[in-house]
Amino acid sequence: MPKRILQGTVKSTANDKTVVVEVERRFRHPLYGKFVKQNKKYKAHDENNEYKVGEIVAIEEHRPISKTKTWVVKGRVGVSKDKSVNVD
Repeated sequence: MPKRILQGTVKSTANDKTVVVEVERRFRHPLYGKFVKQNKKYKAHDENNEYKVGEIVAIEEHRPISKTKTWVVKGRVGVSKDKSVNVD
């Protein structure tokens, strides 16, 4: 079975070798037909601590690395255009 690959924005780099990536999912509501946004946060392994808050990254499913970490950062896709994210 192929591994899932998701794309999201790095929201936190507080932990060593770990980044928190927020992935936005958009879908059509089954009853009302309106498009709904849903966000979910994933903890992903970042071996060299090279990713910063605000970057858009791709994460790939992986075997469990710790209790809550089952994703690995594959690479950088871009920089977020969101004004609420502080890029330092």
